Amino acid sequence: MVERMVSLSVGIMLSTSLLHALPEAFESKADPRSLFATLLGGLLAFFLLEKLAILRHSHHHEGDGHHHSHGHDKREAGKSGWMILIGDAMHNFTDGILIAAAFLANPELGIVTGLAIIAHEIPQEIGDFIVLLNAGFSRLRAYVFNLLCSLMAIAGGLIGYFTLDKASGMIPYVLVFASSGFIYIAVSDLMPQMQRRATLRESVPQVLLIGLGVLIVLFLTAGH
Repeated sequence: MVERMVSLSVGIMLSTSLLHALPEAFESKADPRSLFATLLGGLLAFFLLEKLAILRHSHHHEGDGHHHSHGHDKREAGKSGWMILIGDAMHNFTDGILIAAAFLANPELGIVTGLAIIAHEIPQEIGDFIVLLNAGFSRLRAYVFNLLCSLMAIAGGLIGYFTLDKASGMIPYVLVFASSGFIYIAVSDLMPQMQRRATLRESVPQVLLIGLGVLIVLFLTAGH
């Protein structure tokens, strides 16, 4: 089920970015060069964030030549769980701002942007839940903390709605930055995962689900 959601996410995220969010931003009065600079900056920013995350996780991996006591490993696992929660809360808060910006630009764009974020968040939240269990959290505790982190999206949405409404000139730049994130996640993270399962039996559903994701976005924005 999670693998199927990844394929659907790719179609929704790419079509939301390339067919709606970016055109909406470039049809505004914002300077195209500045918007392209924002797109470039966003792609590089997401690359650096991912690089930092990889370096942090590889610092304490199995077989690294370091011999730690069991207590040290448990302590490190607990720390990684809290790091995941903090990062997830910040990520959800940002997602709320991005959805608010999309709704302020165009209600239909807001719907497909929210759909794109949800499609990506479902497999990610499942992964975070597993990480929290491995870090020593009970199932109930992991579920409660995951839920609290998810509520940060509502806070981000409310703050984004009331602040961006007064600074409408920032909306095109927020849309472009959101698009850079969607494109980077789809091309750099999700699609390579799909390529690891390169059999015909796996590839056909992947292609069909990507196409379904694109069709869902086109259907939801048919009147735009």
